[in-house]
Amino acid sequence: MAFSFFNKKKQAEEDFTKGRHYHDGAGVEKDLTKAVYWYTKAADQGDARAQMYLGVCYDNGDGVGRNPTKAVYWYTKAAEQGNARAQFNLGLCYKNGEGVAKDPTKAVYWYTKAADQGYAEAQTHLGVCYDNGAGVGRDSTKVVYWYTKAADQGDARAQNNLGLCYGFGDGVEKDSTKAVYWFTKAAEQGYARAQNNLGLCYHNGVGVEKDLTKAVSWFTKAADQGYARAQNDLGWCYLNGAGVEKDPTKAVHWFTKATDQGSAGAQNNLGWCYLNGDGVGKDPTKAVYWFTKAAEQGNARAQMHLGVCYENGAGVGRDPTKAVYWFTKAAEQGEAEAQTHLGMCYAHGAGVGRDPTKAVYWYTKAADQGYAEAQNNLGVCYANGAGVEKDLTKAVSWFTKAADQGDVLAKCDIGFCYYEGDGVRKDVEKAKKIWASLNASQLCYDVAVNFGKIAYLEEDYSRANRMFDLALNTFTPTNNRDSGAVLAYLWMGKVYSKLDRAESALVYLNKAIKNASDMDVHYMIEALWEKSNVLRSLKQVKEARKTLMVALESAITHNQSALIEDIETALNAFSPDDTLNNVTYLSADTVIQGNVGVYAKDDAIVHRPIVGGKETDEQASLYCPDCGKKLPIDTRFCVVCGKKLE
Repeated sequence: MAFSFFNKKKQAEEDFTKGRHYHDGAGVEKDLTKAVYWYTKAADQGDARAQMYLGVCYDNGDGVGRNPTKAVYWYTKAAEQGNARAQFNLGLCYKNGEGVAKDPTKAVYWYTKAADQGYAEAQTHLGVCYDNGAGVGRDSTKVVYWYTKAADQGDARAQNNLGLCYGFGDGVEKDSTKAVYWFTKAAEQGYARAQNNLGLCYHNGVGVEKDLTKAVSWFTKAADQGYARAQNDLGWCYLNGAGVEKDPTKAVHWFTKATDQGSAGAQNNLGWCYLNGDGVGKDPTKAVYWFTKAAEQGNARAQMHLGVCYENGAGVGRDPTKAVYWFTKAAEQGEAEAQTHLGMCYAHGAGVGRDPTKAVYWYTKAADQGYAEAQNNLGVCYANGAGVEKDLTKAVSWFTKAADQGDVLAKCDIGFCYYEGDGVRKDVEKAKKIWASLNASQLCYDVAVNFGKIAYLEEDYSRANRMFDLALNTFTPTNNRDSGAVLAYLWMGKVYSKLDRAESALVYLNKAIKNASDMDVHYMIEALWEKSNVLRSLKQVKEARKTLMVALESAITHNQSALIEDIETALNAFSPDDTLNNVTYLSADTVIQGNVGVYAKDDAIVHRPIVGGKETDEQASLYCPDCGKKLPIDTRFCVVCGKKLE
């Protein structure tokens, strides 16, 4: 019997060997069908190796029709005899539900059997199971244990994963240098993920001295293997000229390679290229297409960019509500820029109900991540008590955090804090030095006007006066002094009106009217209206009405429909006995009629003036004969001096 057993075993080994020869083409012509024949003979005799290889043949369809069920059958036969590779393969079948019902727990069972025998690939997969909590409770310590076992045997995937553990301090003390060590081990074996991770280390100077050239080298190695993340990272390097000569066209090439594999990061970056015309023709519509692709995969940056497109109407119809939707998606993932945008939406009531408290909430989220714009906005909220209790000290603290990152607006705001002594000891000279260092007169002008308007609305006219004085005498660019100061002139006039300094109010209101450009029509009309109120306070009723008539005519001429009805209502408040130079105001039909033409409420010009002796539709220039102000061709009264034009 013993002789028969050993004889049978020897025969099985010989049959298995023949199968391997045909499988590998060793000494004979490769023939997978014959390999299966000999594996079957050996397997039927109980040879574990033959059973395992026969399982592989059925698994892959090598020399026989693919049959996962038979693969599992033969893997099980071999696994139960202790064949480590069969145990590992059987674990894979249970993991993937191939030839057997999916069962992560049984997968772990068979991985463990093989891992305990030192089978490196099984050790790696077992580490992954503990890492993901698949079929077993998550245990970061066991993750590191099994990855280390496999890594020490040279398993590239385990080496890469162990590098990640050291990089994030997961299951082991964080050690960036060891992370680089293990990434390098795997990368040198050609493992694409490790090559990309090593490239990131060189790119960011983590665990190794920063070296953008080496980063590009490793990204390229991984990208050439088709690894999408590396293709995206390499594209980013070409787009920004990081470690390689800037080449937007190559950037688009690599982004496209990665998008073909569905990479959300690459889709976002390709969208950015189309939005800005980098390496490809500018096409906001295509930008929105790619942002949407990435956003729907959950890419936070793409969601933020898509929100901006809806906010600005770039490549898609403007839709503040959809902008808020996408900003919220990104903000909830912790995207700081999106949190800032969402905060601004709540602050201004754009696409969502105005809610200063929620604005502060989102600004704080972004500010805590160090996002400068949010830090400055949060400072403004504390300074004004918008959505949070007013706290000038906290305002200065947030302004300072943003300014330390180079945020110009925050530096400008800190200047105002020193100028007014808000939350910090008053130091006017320091404020002026800060402003002088910024080379940003227009920005500071805008801030000063904004602060002045806030003070005006809070009825702090003294502070408002100081802010508008700053805007006019410190920040307005000298080469654009008058035209650039229209808004400040207007508000300074309003302030003096509130302070019962009518003559000073008229000086500034007249400056606003005189220097208003076509872009400032709304401000000019507002200044005329305010001037009318001041004149009326001085009992100069006819002049007040005359000024308001000019305001109405300007509103009609420039299609300022939102103002026309309000000005008409103000005109109706005058006594019917007040007349103005042969002009009669008919409130019933809302018609202004005089010896120079007729205007109707629908803004249609019934009769145009005679310019140069003949009727014309040309955009000729018209100048007031008294003050020389350049006026629109259809003007009947000078908006500066009130001169009636014949």
